[in-house]
Amino acid sequence: MALALALGGVLRAQAEGRAAVDSAWRADVKTVQLYSAATGDDPTKATPVPLLTLGEGGRLALEFDVLGAESEALRWHVRHCDRHWVPDDLEEQEFLTGFAEGPVEEFDFSFTTLTDYVHYRCAVPDRYATFTHSGNYVLTVTTNEGNEVLLTRRFCVSEQRAGVRAVVGRPYDGMAVERRQEVDVTVGGDGLLPQYVEVEVQQNGRLDNMRWLEFSGYDGQALAYRFRPCNIFDGGNTFRWFDCSNLRTPMYNVVRIDEYGGEWLVLLKPDEDRSGKHFITETVLNGGMKPNVWDRNNPRLEADYAWVNISLPMGQPLMDGNVYVVGALTDWQLDSTALMEYNPTMRAYTKRLLLKQGYYAYQLLMKPAGRDNGASRTARLEGDHYETANRYTVYVYVRTPADRADRLAGVASVVATR
Repeated sequence: MALALALGGVLRAQAEGRAAVDSAWRADVKTVQLYSAATGDDPTKATPVPLLTLGEGGRLALEFDVLGAESEALRWHVRHCDRHWVPDDLEEQEFLTGFAEGPVEEFDFSFTTLTDYVHYRCAVPDRYATFTHSGNYVLTVTTNEGNEVLLTRRFCVSEQRAGVRAVVGRPYDGMAVERRQEVDVTVGGDGLLPQYVEVEVQQNGRLDNMRWLEFSGYDGQALAYRFRPCNIFDGGNTFRWFDCSNLRTPMYNVVRIDEYGGEWLVLLKPDEDRSGKHFITETVLNGGMKPNVWDRNNPRLEADYAWVNISLPMGQPLMDGNVYVVGALTDWQLDSTALMEYNPTMRAYTKRLLLKQGYYAYQLLMKPAGRDNGASRTARLEGDHYETANRYTVYVYVRTPADRADRLAGVASVVATR
C-alpha cells in the first residue's frame, strides 16, 4: 500500500497508458545522473538508458542535487514497464527479490559555492535485492511520505542472451547517401520467432526519432531486420559543446562570465546555422554531460551552478517550426524546458538554463509546426552528414504467450564510422 501511495504519478501514467520519461518534476532538482558501476559516471561509455545484466547482481548509482540549504527525507521506488515504457501489472515480487523501494540515505551539503544545494546519492536496488525479470524499469524518487515526486529515471535490465549484431552503412535505396545512415540488425539465439520479437533502435540519446524495425527475413538461423525505410536515419552533425568547469576564466565556447546578485552568469559564443557548412570531425560527448570543476577537488559538492545563456542569431524567426536545445542538459525532451524563444531585440533565438559546472554537449533541432511529416529535425540548423559518429543502441524485446510481461533479450551498441 505504501508503494502504491508513493508512486501516485507513475500509477496514473499506467492507468492513462502514458510512457514514463526521464524528468525532474520539481524545479529545484538538478543534475540527475543514473549509471551502472560498469560505466561509472562517464557518459562516453554508458548506453542512453542505464543498463544492468540479469543474473550478474549489478547495481545502479543515482546522484542528484536539490537546490537549497535544507535536507529532506526521500525514498526511491522501482517499477517494471512494458516495451513502450508504460508501467505494467507485474507485482514487485515478480521482478525483484527483496524490496522495490528504500530510503535515499546519503547526502552532503555543498560548500564554497554561491548557490546552496544538497547532493543526494543512493544505490539501486539495495544490497539484499536482485532483479529476477528483464525489461524496462522506471526509478522514482519521492518525499518520504510519498506525496510529491521529485524525479523519474528509466533503466533497463537485459538478459543478454540473444546474439544482437548491428551494422551501420550507406542507405540501401541509394538516395541521399551523403546525408543518411542505415542501421541493419540481426538477432540470433534461443530459437526466437519473429512474431514474438520487437526491435527498437535509438540514435545517441534522442527520443524523437527512435524506430521500431520491421522483420525482413532470416540470415541463416538469425532474424534479420534490414533494408527497410525504418532502418534509415538522418546523419545529423557533430554535437555542439561548451566547458563551464572554470567560472574564473572563460573556457571552450564561453565568451563571458559574470557574478551578479549572488549568481553566476555564463554567456556562450553565439551558435550558428551549420546546415550549409562542411562537416568537421570533432570528438565530443554525443549529447552527454559531465559535472566538473577546474579549480576544486570535489565536483559533486564544490561545483557551482550558473545561468548559461545559449543564443542562435537569426534575422527573423522560423515560421514553420520551433527550435529546441536537445541533449542530456534538457533530458532529451522536446518540451518547454528545451524550447528556445525568439528575441526580436537581439534578433536571435535564446535559451537560459541553470546548469552545474562541467562539460555539456547539445544539438539545435527544429521541430516542424503542426503535423509532423517525418522530415529531418537536424537538416535545418545542424545539417545531415553520413560521416557523423552517431552511436546507435539496439533493444530487442521478447514476449511469448507464456510471458506475463515484456522481456529484454539483448542490447547492443554500434558507432558509425566513415
